[in-house]
Amino acid sequence: MLHYIAFLEKLLWISSSIFFIYMVYYIFFVPFAFRKQSPYNIHAPKCRFAVLVAARNEQAVIANLIESLLAQNYPKELYDIYVIPNNCTDNTEQVAKSAGAKILHCQRPVSTKGEVLDQIVNQLLAQNKHDAICVFDADNVVDAGFLSAMNNAWCEGAKAAQGFRDSKNPKDTYISSSYSIYYWMVNRFYSHARSHVGLSAIINGSGFMADLSLLKSMGGWKTKTMTEDIEFTTKCILSNIPVSWVPEALTYDEQPLTFAQSWRQRSRWSTGIYQCLHYYSIPLITGMFKSGFKGLRMRLDQLVFLLAPILQLVWVLTMLLGHIVRTLSMHYHIYVGTPILSSIVLSVVVSFILSCVTSIIVMLLEKKQVGSMKIGILSYWFFIASWLPINAVCLFFRTKEWKSISHTRNVSVSEMK
Repeated sequence: MLHYIAFLEKLLWISSSIFFIYMVYYIFFVPFAFRKQSPYNIHAPKCRFAVLVAARNEQAVIANLIESLLAQNYPKELYDIYVIPNNCTDNTEQVAKSAGAKILHCQRPVSTKGEVLDQIVNQLLAQNKHDAICVFDADNVVDAGFLSAMNNAWCEGAKAAQGFRDSKNPKDTYISSSYSIYYWMVNRFYSHARSHVGLSAIINGSGFMADLSLLKSMGGWKTKTMTEDIEFTTKCILSNIPVSWVPEALTYDEQPLTFAQSWRQRSRWSTGIYQCLHYYSIPLITGMFKSGFKGLRMRLDQLVFLLAPILQLVWVLTMLLGHIVRTLSMHYHIYVGTPILSSIVLSVVVSFILSCVTSIIVMLLEKKQVGSMKIGILSYWFFIASWLPINAVCLFFRTKEWKSISHTRNVSVSEMK
């Protein structure tokens, strides 16, 4: 028995050390989240944008998106709004056309957003009429200054850029509240913090810009995973192109309402990250020492990001091993008052308090109304904790189908103000 305990203790030390290094790495960026962002210089409108919206059964919300895009504080002759209906069984195309968008069609069957972008980007490259694309989801509404902010970044050399992703329904349910806090966390503690140390922000789904000359050098929009946004970020980093952070480019996004919808969506995200790890971990590692110090840092940072689901499971393994070792080291008298159960309760309580505190901090930093988000603050711990079983399941059973989430929150950009 002592031999087994010694082996488990060594395994526990290894897993604890790995997770400790992971946590220290992320804690390093925390102070930078509190720094003020310096905006880009204002430039005259120059970039010709193709605004792309891949839409599947979005007739309920797409008109508000197009209305907000037509209201941009940017010359109308410098951008085109293209809606790409795909696999629709409703009137998305007719509603989009009536609202003022142009319609593009895929020439081959598609099942994912990445496949849609692949075909449409090829069409745009052949036309040679635009300088960059901006990508939105059909349920978004967009601040009037979005294109101007992206033009400023593009004029200063940004080849890929992510705007601030906000929420248009943060108070609908505890799930939409948790999602809202999650995106504020990503905005502030990931993209904002990394922008201050010369690392890449992360493309996260919608409200982003990509230079067409960059896409041309990549052979078009060539992604093969369930998370085309994370994969594109990784490909930018492999090309030594950091994703710029442009918080002035604001997009409001509709969040899922139910836990079932959230599980389905986050399962796709976890699957996509595992796929990116499979396809790109070796290129990230082998290129670390061939692209200078900045390239090494960006590759290492992205590798740590892609390893996150694995490292979170390592944390669970560490906790389980710790309890097993303590159990085997005890006499057989486990009951409610034992240190093992007390430590479990303490871990839950401490992590719950920490999630509430960080939620409040990020809302104060982003000037959100804390009092109206009580349900999100209290449920955020559960939202994050539920990612552990999702990551565990997807490690062995990957999501194979892109299942859309119905959007019904019919909100205009003026209402968001």
